[in-house]
Amino acid sequence: MTTTRRIGVLAATALAASAVAAAPASAASADVVIAEVYGGGGNSGATLTSDFIELATAGGTVGLDGWSVQYLPGSPSASSRWQVTPLTGSVAAGGRYLVAEATGSGGTVPLPAADATGSIAMAATSGTVALVHGTTPLTCLTTPDCAADPRIRDLVGYGSAAVRERNPAPTPGNTASTARATLTDTDDNAADFATGAPTPVNGRGQTSGGDAGGAPARIHDVQGTTRISPLAGTKVTGVTGIVTAVRAFGSARGFWLTDPQPDNDPRTSEGVLVFTGSATPAVAVGDAVTVSGTVTEYYPDSPATSVHQSTTEITGARWTVQSTGNPLPAPTVITPDTVPGALVPQPGGNIENLPLEPAEYALDFWEAHEGEVVTVPDARVVGPSTSYHEVYVTTKPAENPTGRGGTVYTGYDSPNTGVLKVESLIPFAQHPFPQANTGDTFAGLTSGPIEYDSYGGYTVQATALGELKDGGIQREVTRKRSPSELAVATYNVENLSAVDDQAKFDELAHGIVDNLAAPDIVTLEEIQDNNGAGGDGLVAADQTLKRFTDAIVAAGGPRYESRQIDPQDRTDGGEPGGNIRVGFLFNPDRVSFVDRPGGDATTPVSVVADHGRPHLSVSPGRIDPGNPAWTNSRKPLAGEFVFHGHTVFVIANHFNSKGGDQPVHGRYQPPARSSEAQRGQQARVLRGFVDQVLAADPWADVVVAGDLNDYQFAPALRTLTAGGALTDQIDRLPAGERYSYVYEGNSQVLDHILTSPALSRVDYDVVHINAEFAEQASDHDPQIIRYRPAR
Repeated sequence: MTTTRRIGVLAATALAASAVAAAPASAASADVVIAEVYGGGGNSGATLTSDFIELATAGGTVGLDGWSVQYLPGSPSASSRWQVTPLTGSVAAGGRYLVAEATGSGGTVPLPAADATGSIAMAATSGTVALVHGTTPLTCLTTPDCAADPRIRDLVGYGSAAVRERNPAPTPGNTASTARATLTDTDDNAADFATGAPTPVNGRGQTSGGDAGGAPARIHDVQGTTRISPLAGTKVTGVTGIVTAVRAFGSARGFWLTDPQPDNDPRTSEGVLVFTGSATPAVAVGDAVTVSGTVTEYYPDSPATSVHQSTTEITGARWTVQSTGNPLPAPTVITPDTVPGALVPQPGGNIENLPLEPAEYALDFWEAHEGEVVTVPDARVVGPSTSYHEVYVTTKPAENPTGRGGTVYTGYDSPNTGVLKVESLIPFAQHPFPQANTGDTFAGLTSGPIEYDSYGGYTVQATALGELKDGGIQREVTRKRSPSELAVATYNVENLSAVDDQAKFDELAHGIVDNLAAPDIVTLEEIQDNNGAGGDGLVAADQTLKRFTDAIVAAGGPRYESRQIDPQDRTDGGEPGGNIRVGFLFNPDRVSFVDRPGGDATTPVSVVADHGRPHLSVSPGRIDPGNPAWTNSRKPLAGEFVFHGHTVFVIANHFNSKGGDQPVHGRYQPPARSSEAQRGQQARVLRGFVDQVLAADPWADVVVAGDLNDYQFAPALRTLTAGGALTDQIDRLPAGERYSYVYEGNSQVLDHILTSPALSRVDYDVVHINAEFAEQASDHDPQIIRYRPAR
């Protein structure tokens, strides 16, 4: 299977339909093509009773009125004539068009309802089929003559056919057709076609061809009682159910099927996804379908090494619609008490082969309903809509609430089992994906089949969305500092570079001026170089900072000055070539920056004692930049400031990301958090520097601020706060207010301001202006402290 993210909610961009103009057979077809040819229908050993020709389009919908398919024997004589079957209607974009030809005396399985019908008895092993813009019989009997006929839109010679495009397609037979591997036409039949079992598909997406040797099965047999199907890798047939949903866009198309006659085992799901890849399945909700195909466990990457759970699917499917308009099986209604409070057995190791216990564990509950339709009444949003057209809701409104409608992540041992992702199967033209903020509600019923997604866990693929009701949250505004207070803020500005649109600079600037009330000092994270992501070796960020400070002035703020140190190219992680770094903004009318030259990308800053008072050897200066703890990660930046004659040390930080950690909802439980090791090393280096400052003066004012990429209860933060050397200000807030970031529906802490003991009376605020909102200037919320220096 593919190793990239399968497009679910994002509609794939279709190839533009080519103009329907005549092209010679020697020119590669740009729109409609012959996709499959089978001449063994009704012959000895055949399963199908009839020959067929199947068309497909590599572009948009193509009208076929006045067109024809024509057949010529493989070894034509002077008296040979092309046989003609006229066409009507059209072949839809992404769809198929089936032409039924002669029926023989053998075989047992008829073709699905054909889109056009002829009576040509095609040879099983050798012949030529042409798609013709017209219905008059062709007269060419050689390849050069046919190549010169502008009416021929596509031509396939198979076996030993004398008329073909370059080399003939492989020889089929009574039990094999010749078909295109892709819809790309290279003008070489041998390169474009391969033999295999015949798979006729009509314009409705119906197919036939027998059970393909599979074993009879029901959906609950396919799903089994663990996460891995007991039938994985085997062919099944006679799988029956009612179509409950169709995904007709993207590269992960297919339909969900539910058996209306379930077994009595709560561990076995009665729903399953029939995966059709990029082909649109022309089935409708309410169709009763019988399916055959191969049971597959889909992983987004290598099954042997994946950290994700799999999705049970039926692939390579053939199906027949038995009836239409059937009532749908009743969905499972999800109430606040439905999903268990425990996530999964601990420790579970690889949980894939553990028997499901849906009454005990949340991940088991969702797996036992994989592919089935669920309904969530009045679903409250706990993670805003994203650019991937997804949103997170909670099925447990009372679970660790934030007070603004979110759900707080409180610890490794207490995951929020009510959080559930929602995507939409509703065409955007009918219902654009809602721009939902945290605290909003989908009033009414949100329904759809459950699918595991490696990007976010179990997901409702919604066929119905409740009406979005505004929850009323507003972007917060912190109070202004008094003249005697020093205000220090931290803000991750999400890959800001000089090539960004002015709108981003303006939004961030208004955040600084209006929401943060123009702090005296701001530590910035994710300042990129002047041209952003790229590979030209540029590392300077002066233009990025100039545009930002100009935007702050335009927003009514002070003329900030900035300090930072350019990193070495491609050494600090982040977007390749972006060279993100941390830096300072400060208001020179309120504070002074002590500039001591000599700080660069590789020179470490040290603590210098001067008459019993600490100072920095260089300012600004990077903390131990050569230490392996900072490999491919941002280096902390220390700066020495003076406020009302009082020295303040501010350290800007951006620890390494959580990339590489196993997902909370993955196949390994508890998940390994491999990225913690480097943050632990970084915390020890940073703490060592703070200890040097405090050793020189235990009452020095030290502010450690930034995106530490970790939770307040994580080992890295415990290292920083051990012994009371630093106080993590987030810990002083009520539990429901401890968050600065929202990820997969969990309001959590990544950003911190920590203070030394001298800062005993600190006013601290997380200013929620981004993370809970669909429209964001950054994905992080800024934080601010205000305090009066004691001396």
